[in-house]
Amino acid sequence: MSDNKKDIEALLLEERKIKAIEKIANILDNLTLWFEEIDKEEWNERLQFYLAEFLNRSPKLTKDTEELPKKDA
Repeated sequence: MSDNKKDIEALLLEERKIKAIEKIANILDNLTLWFEEIDKEEWNERLQFYLAEFLNRSPKLTKDTEELPKKDA
């Protein structure tokens, strides 16, 4: 009987996995539709603004002064 119980539990677990994957797929589908509907021109300006703010507030980026070890040719 324990084998039968394990089989039932395995089937229930698989069913829960499938339902979770279906929920994720529905959310991704909704996000896709939302991305298609947004005003991209308006968001372009917003993204540029937030990127500029991020760069202004972050420490200055500098190139690494360390040189890579040279390979023998």
